Amino acid sequence: MYKFFGYLSRMKFIKRWSLMRSVKEENIMEHSQQVAVIAHALALINNKIFGGNADVNKTVMIAQYHEVGEVITGDLPTPIKYFNPEIKSAYKDLEVLACERILAMLPEELKDEYRKYILPDGDCLEVKLVKYADKLSAYLKCLEELKLGNLEFKKAKTTIEKELKAFKSKEVDYYLKEFAPAYELSLDELD
Repeated sequence: MYKFFGYLSRMKFIKRWSLMRSVKEENIMEHSQQVAVIAHALALINNKIFGGNADVNKTVMIAQYHEVGEVITGDLPTPIKYFNPEIKSAYKDLEVLACERILAMLPEELKDEYRKYILPDGDCLEVKLVKYADKLSAYLKCLEELKLGNLEFKKAKTTIEKELKAFKSKEVDYYLKEFAPAYELSLDELD
């Protein structure tokens, strides 16, 4: 079991955005934490604003572990990952194998508990909310980099905005309207 947690501790050393120059470096652990916070908000928005029935704890746990396979595979840049259906499918298969390898390090009594968050049912509402949160995290990264003067993220911001709108998610739309503008403010402006 110590190997399982050893692998998870590597998350803080694997950098994200390897294809684009970032002013502020980010690792998988930081990214996963941000996605969990955003996913938590989306689940609450689903339930409290729109009368939905998202399992908030399940959503947060799926978000927390959504990149665990990258501890083994590393982060493949988005343009390469989605270049064509064959690469996308092969990478997804590789991620599943990496997750299975990590799960295999756990005692038998714990595997099912971790499996439901590391390899969740892909069709459930909670997985969709995490997917939205992951995309929102990428959008917020673009806002942060642009605020710091890094114009390399200008095209990515536009592309991600289109993807977020294409979700046709009332939770995402609400988040963009009510929460995202704060990410463009300075600390003084937040007062």
